[in-house]
Amino acid sequence: METIAMPAINLAVIMPEILLSCIAMVLLLVNVFVPGKNKAYLGYLSIIGLAVTAASAVGGWGPSVSAFNGSVVQDNYAIFFKVIFIISAGLAILIADRYMVQEDCNHGELYPMVLFATVGMMLMASGTDLMVIFLGLELLSIPLYILAGWNRDNLASNEAGLKYFLLGAFSTGFLLYGMALTYGATGSTKIQAISAYVMGNPGVASNPLFVVGMLLIAVGFSFKIAAAPFHMWTPDVYQGAPTPMTAFMSAGPKAAGFAAFIRVMIFAFPMLRAEWSDLLWVLAVLTMTVGNIIALSQDNVKRMLAYSSIAHAGYALVGFAAVNAEGAAGILFYMLSYAFMNIGAFGVIVLITKKGEVNGNVQDLAGFGHKKPLLAMVLSIFLFSLAGMPPTAGFIGKFYLFSAAIKAGYVWLAIIGVLNSAASLYYYLRVMVFMYMKDPTEDFEWAGATPAIAVCLLVAVGATLILGVVPGTVLELAQKAVQF
Repeated sequence: METIAMPAINLAVIMPEILLSCIAMVLLLVNVFVPGKNKAYLGYLSIIGLAVTAASAVGGWGPSVSAFNGSVVQDNYAIFFKVIFIISAGLAILIADRYMVQEDCNHGELYPMVLFATVGMMLMASGTDLMVIFLGLELLSIPLYILAGWNRDNLASNEAGLKYFLLGAFSTGFLLYGMALTYGATGSTKIQAISAYVMGNPGVASNPLFVVGMLLIAVGFSFKIAAAPFHMWTPDVYQGAPTPMTAFMSAGPKAAGFAAFIRVMIFAFPMLRAEWSDLLWVLAVLTMTVGNIIALSQDNVKRMLAYSSIAHAGYALVGFAAVNAEGAAGILFYMLSYAFMNIGAFGVIVLITKKGEVNGNVQDLAGFGHKKPLLAMVLSIFLFSLAGMPPTAGFIGKFYLFSAAIKAGYVWLAIIGVLNSAASLYYYLRVMVFMYMKDPTEDFEWAGATPAIAVCLLVAVGATLILGVVPGTVLELAQKAVQF
């Protein structure tokens, strides 16, 4: 009688995911059994839970440890990304309470949904099996569909939730079909086993089943990171979703998509590296160019930032196309920087808009710099960083990504990236022109920061400037994280 060997179970490897899942479930129960309309305390409990989870994750920094028969790994790469996810969730929660009260949709389930989505992102970063990555993706996606349509009384939010659900399910089909074809060609869903099979059987690299599987996986992840031409869902979903959730979706899930995309492509398809790096070259150029060109004509600030988000995915793809350690480390640094500067910008947008997200166009910011000089200065810092101006984190991140491309021989890709970055200055500076050079049409008396939003903006501004002036320590950690 054959004995079935049980895989070694090491719960320490997934302890951050276990902790955050338990905290989210406890918060769901607290929301049910503690009456009252004021749900702000759930946000503060969520922040504490995220801090505990971050401590657990950072405690695993060091040698790589795998578990569950090689399906999950605890390595520095996953830990770095987990910190990005936790920061994104924490900042989004800080700016959520005021918005949810203002829009009369302050339901307590919001905070557990954000935490569950964060757990899904963590699984995507630490998964070394295609099925675990898919499980993490679904655990991320389902709460995001709910969060996008959270404001049930707002037709735009309903539309955002429905569009995100339909197109998200569509893209998931591409990804899952690609994984199925890869399994059919190699006989495994584990990334290392796929790589070993390809190395031992070089002929499989020319197998149409294997090649199509790789392409479908690349398409599926391209949807998730909003790379052109798979970006069509992004502007409508980002504009219609509640602003704090738009901030969260623009940073955390995008980083999670890159975390899984990089691990799968580098380790599962090493024999096709030349082919997929050329594919990423084209994707990077398309994504940067399409995002920036369409952003030039946008009047709605959230929609402008949505197309800006597409362009920033293109900048990150520049580092990915380079296929070197500098490029991978640059993506880690850039995703961290982007979380601070983009969520910070959305935090100011939360303060500017009125109920129903009225006052959300660029023209509505006329005179904001005169009426609220401190908030205008904060928003300007974030916009300068998004544009890649020194001395901000955005400048260092782009410099590192473009340097990696030049080192890999992709000089033209770096030049196109710099030109795109220069073009983006127009729509970022346009916001500042209206803030400082136009006569005010509003007194903006409602745009006062709550303590939670003040903390978010203070942390985001501090990190954006510190990472721009003294990035050395974080860059070193990012370099250590990509030493797989």
